[in-house]
Amino acid sequence: VQLQASGGGLVQAGDSLRLSCAASIRAVTNHTVGWFRQAPGKEREFVAAVTRNGYPYYEDSVKDRFTVSRDNAKNTAYLQMNNLKPGDTAVYYCAADFTYYSSPTTFTRSYKDYHYWGQGTQVTVSS
Repeated sequence: VQLQASGGGLVQAGDSLRLSCAASIRAVTNHTVGWFRQAPGKEREFVAAVTRNGYPYYEDSVKDRFTVSRDNAKNTAYLQMNNLKPGDTAVYYCAADFTYYSSPTTFTRSYKDYHYWGQGTQVTVSS
């Protein structure tokens, strides 16, 4: 399984970006896709996730600004980021959790539980 994250860039505070995460196989459509970020010197942290049935979850600091979604026909997940802040600066990763959960809304926010990772895309927000 390969995940390809893209869409990062250098923007100003208040701008928007949309990250994409394209999967190499259709099986990813049956599993949760998570977005994580890691700033220099900090641990990787949960940002958002979308379960196999499209149910979204967010970290508190982004829930009113970011929107996670997926298009299973394209094997792709998205993270729409609005009103970006300098504190959002980090490398953003997408990942897939191949654990089977009986409930389609179950997810995990621990990066250690995700099995496959994209290469990361840099997001830099200037003030």
